[in-house]
Amino acid sequence: MGTKERSDGHPGTTRIEKDSLGEIRVPANAYYGAQTARAAENFPISGIRFDRFFIRAIGLIKQGAAIVNGELRLLDGPVAHAIARAAGEVVAGKWDEHFILDVYQTGSGTSTNMNLNEVIARRGQELLDPKAGSVRIHPNDHVNKGQSSNDVIPTAIQLALLLILREELAPALCELRDAFAAKSEAFRDIIKTGRTHLQDATPIRLGQEFLGYAGQCEKAVRRLGYAEKELCEVPLGGTAVGTATNTHSEFSRRVCAWVEKETGVPLRETDNHFQAQSCLDAVVFAGGAVRTAATALMKIANDIRWLGSGPRAGIGELELPAVQPGSSIMPGKVNPVIAESLIQVCAQVIGNDVVAAVGNTWGNFELNTMMPLIYLNTSRSARLLAAASANMSRKCVAGLKATERGPALVENALMLATALAPVLGYDRAAEIARHAAATGKTIYEAARSMTQLTDEELRALLDPARMV
Repeated sequence: MGTKERSDGHPGTTRIEKDSLGEIRVPANAYYGAQTARAAENFPISGIRFDRFFIRAIGLIKQGAAIVNGELRLLDGPVAHAIARAAGEVVAGKWDEHFILDVYQTGSGTSTNMNLNEVIARRGQELLDPKAGSVRIHPNDHVNKGQSSNDVIPTAIQLALLLILREELAPALCELRDAFAAKSEAFRDIIKTGRTHLQDATPIRLGQEFLGYAGQCEKAVRRLGYAEKELCEVPLGGTAVGTATNTHSEFSRRVCAWVEKETGVPLRETDNHFQAQSCLDAVVFAGGAVRTAATALMKIANDIRWLGSGPRAGIGELELPAVQPGSSIMPGKVNPVIAESLIQVCAQVIGNDVVAAVGNTWGNFELNTMMPLIYLNTSRSARLLAAASANMSRKCVAGLKATERGPALVENALMLATALAPVLGYDRAAEIARHAAATGKTIYEAARSMTQLTDEELRALLDPARMV
C-alpha cells in the first residue's frame, strides 16, 4: 500500500493511494484505502451496507486473529497489539462510517474483507507504539494474516447470525411465547366453539387455543437452537479453497476459542473445510428455521385477526387493543393493524428465504459466490421477525380481552352432537345434528325429542366443560 497525502483541511480533499492496479484517489479523512475505493466505484448499486452485527462479527474475527498471530509469534508484539486495539474499536462501532461498500458486490465478499483490513491497518498505524520503529502495518500482510476472504466472510456471516438469533430473535420469540402463555392462563375458564375447516367443531377452551400459540413459539425457539449448533461450526482456517494454505495449524482453533471467550458463542473449526467453504448450508438451514417461525406467526396473527373480527358482523370472540383509528372515512372503525404488520413481515421473511436458498445453489466448485446476498436476506429476516414479534407481544397480545360471544355460541353448537356418538352411534348422532340444523333447535332440544335419554343424562353428555 502506497500513500501520498494531499490534505488542505477542506471538504472533498483527497489523497492518492496505490495498489496492484495503480493509483486511485481516496477521501483524505477516510480510513479505508485503494481497494475499498475501487469497490465503491464498482458497486454503486443499492446503498445497502452490511449491518452492525456483521461489522461487529468480522471485527471480532480480525481482533482474535491479531491476538493469536501475536501469540504464535507470526506478528511482532507491538503490531499485533495495535491491530487488536484497532479491531476492538471496529467491534465497538467506532468506525462504522468508513465501511462504505454496497452489499451487492463481489460474491465472495472480498471487497468488504479488504475494507475491514484497510480501516484496521490505518487505525492500527495510528495506535502503533512508537518503539516499533518504522513498521508499516499492511492490510494484507498483517491484518489479514492467516486468512482469506473465502473463510473469513462465511465465518463472519455465521457469527453475525448467531449474535442476531441469540440477542434479538430468540428473546423476542420467548417474550411472545410468555405473553401467549399468560393469556392461556387468563382465558382458561372460557369455553367456546372450536373450528376445523372454518366450520364449527367440538368445544375448546380459549386458553387452550392460546396454549397452542405459546407452543408454536416455544418450538420456534427450539428450532433456532438447532440452527445455532449448525452455525457454530465455521470454515475459518481453510483460507482460499479449504486447504489451509498460509495459515498456522493452531490459528482457527485459537481464534474460535478467543471469540467464544468474548461473546459466549461456542465457535469451532469445521472438520471439513471443503464442504464449509463451497456452500452456506448452515446459514440457509438457519434461514429455514426463521422461515418456519414466520409461517407459525403468520398463522397465529391471522387467527387473532379473525377471532377479533367484527365487532358485530364477524366472529368477535376477542377484543383487540385499539391502537389507532382504522379508517379515514368510517368513524369509530378499529383495525387489527399490529397483527397485519406481523403478517406482512412474515411474508417478507418467506420471500427472503427463497432468495437465500437460490443463493446457496451458487456454490461453484470451491466457493459460494452469493455470500453477501445470502447474509442480507437471512439477517434481515431474523431482525424483522424479532422486531415484529416483540411488537405483537407488547401492542396486541398483552391487551387482548375475551368477549362473551364465544361462550354464548357454545350452547347452539351443532358439534355437541359428537358427545352423543358413543351412546347413540355415529349415524343417530348425525341425524340429530341435521335435525337441529334444519329446525334451529339446539342439540339438547333435538336429542330430547328424538331419543329416550333423560334430561339428566343429556345435560351430563352435552356439558361443554366435560368435552374440553
